Amino acid sequence: MSQVTDQSAGLLAPPPHLRVRGIHKSFGGVHALRGVDFEVARGEVMALVGDNGAGKSTLMKVLAGAIAADTGDFFLDERPVSVTSPNDATDLGIQIVYQDLALCENLDVAANLSLGNEPVRPGWGFLPRILRPIDDLEMEVKAQKAIARLQVQTLKSVRARVGGLSGGQRQAIAIARAVGAESSVVMLDEPTAALGVAQTRQVLDVVKRLRDTGHAVVYISHNMRDIFEVADRICVLRHGGNVATWRTADTTTDEIVVAMTRGLDQGAPHAS
Repeated sequence: MSQVTDQSAGLLAPPPHLRVRGIHKSFGGVHALRGVDFEVARGEVMALVGDNGAGKSTLMKVLAGAIAADTGDFFLDERPVSVTSPNDATDLGIQIVYQDLALCENLDVAANLSLGNEPVRPGWGFLPRILRPIDDLEMEVKAQKAIARLQVQTLKSVRARVGGLSGGQRQAIAIARAVGAESSVVMLDEPTAALGVAQTRQVLDVVKRLRDTGHAVVYISHNMRDIFEVADRICVLRHGGNVATWRTADTTTDEIVVAMTRGLDQGAPHAS
């Protein structure tokens, strides 16, 4: 099993909200995760970094229930839980925003934020839910609250069609949808990839507000500048196992890059 080295050992840290221990996952002869330990607290942005093939995306999918771990333990507020499907993760308040966002470009913002969970008008209980008329007003109010909660100021109307929005606005909408699902854990997979400077700024501001709303945020990115701006701690994976976890304020970009590519310098002092 991989041994976590926490370079912030000895400092008072918030208790983990989501914690996994000893996660293993193999695909045929490929051992993608090798006893990974990982945790994130409420009100914290935990960056998850590593070179290509380090196991980041596999771990995210395991946490989201998209794939089941072969072995390992899950805890939510130190209570043992089971995550073997996306429904399990959703029921526990765990949401993931994939890089492709999974938005319907032909629908407006309000419809996207309620997709799959549209409010229906009262008084139609004699019909199956799928046949009941959608309550458009309630859907719009729900969307406005979600957007206001994350202070997405560049969006003028929740009735705007998603296909006409910028990349930064779309990313904010995808995050707002995850938050609106009564989530406590939000995982973001490369949220600023292929975005311009202004759009990246919009997304990073939204990520910071997720921390302020008490969410536990897992942030995957290859962009070290973004990571050092928004992350409270940085967890490095290499070859499917843990390398170390640092408080962002106590490390440097060079140290993280070396850990990603070569692992820890065994001659350097560190807590374990």
